[in-house]
Amino acid sequence: MPLRVGFAGTPEFARQALDAIAEAGFTIPLVLTRPDKPKGRGLGFAAAPVKASALARGIPVVQPATLKTPEARAEVLCIPLDVLVVAAYGLILPPDVLAWPRHGCLNVHASLLPRWRGAAPIQRAIEAGDAVTGITIMQMDEGLDTGPMIATREVPIGPRETGGSLHDRLATTGAALVVEALARLARDGRLPATPQPEGGATYAARLTDRDARIDWTDGATAIDRRIRALDPAPGAYTTLAGAVVKLWRAEPRPGAPGAEPGTVLAAAAAGIDVACGEGTLRILELQRAGGRRLPAAALVAGRFVAPGARFVAPHARRIESRGAAGI
Repeated sequence: MPLRVGFAGTPEFARQALDAIAEAGFTIPLVLTRPDKPKGRGLGFAAAPVKASALARGIPVVQPATLKTPEARAEVLCIPLDVLVVAAYGLILPPDVLAWPRHGCLNVHASLLPRWRGAAPIQRAIEAGDAVTGITIMQMDEGLDTGPMIATREVPIGPRETGGSLHDRLATTGAALVVEALARLARDGRLPATPQPEGGATYAARLTDRDARIDWTDGATAIDRRIRALDPAPGAYTTLAGAVVKLWRAEPRPGAPGAEPGTVLAAAAAGIDVACGEGTLRILELQRAGGRRLPAAALVAGRFVAPGARFVAPHARRIESRGAAGI
């Protein structure tokens, strides 16, 4: 009998895994995904990538708002599954859902566990300056990304990596690795798993507004990592003359000590040099509120900023964080 593979996921990271499973020929009786959210200025409802792909393939889609109650789970638990693949789904799976498929639930996690358990492993790895990350296929348990590991694959982090570029490479790797795991399960009828190491666990907390706000008392290297980690979403930001400015591309440089952090030291076609707690950050691309991304040279030419101006850490505001796997 063909392996019956259920799927639970929502964003683009998960969509690639779903497509790979479908294209490998596995039977997919249903897809679980989060309810549609308002999108755009008209606040119309748009299907998330996983839902759109499932519908295009004719796969039944169920969108429970919660799985906490027996009533909410009843609609799906009546469908027999051999295994459930979970990738950036966004809902906690209660014990009876974890026990639902014959072979349990497999999670596609965007880190080398136990490092960066949690919701934003991609962004946290870049922010921390990690040289390597990867994908872990894990047998899910009731803990937060604590289950035994079935397969891992390393992915190097480039020196100018962004959250978006790393997300795309990890999504491709995760899709291939989970298909390999399912093929072994179909062939052997089991998937041996190894407990996670006891040491080295770190937590990749969900992104908040505090993460997006640039603190100019930090070092230039740390600020550069944060800008890259939060590109393309939600974007790191600061303020200039009270107006919000998003920073998209920058590079750390040596800087003379003594300048007040946030002070513009130079503004030229090559970029905007800003004093930091340690070193100088050269801003190469930025975005004014309501505008589009522009090279620093364009805003310097328009006299948007000049030496002596000061970028200031903004007050708190609400941001839309990406979902699970920082994605």
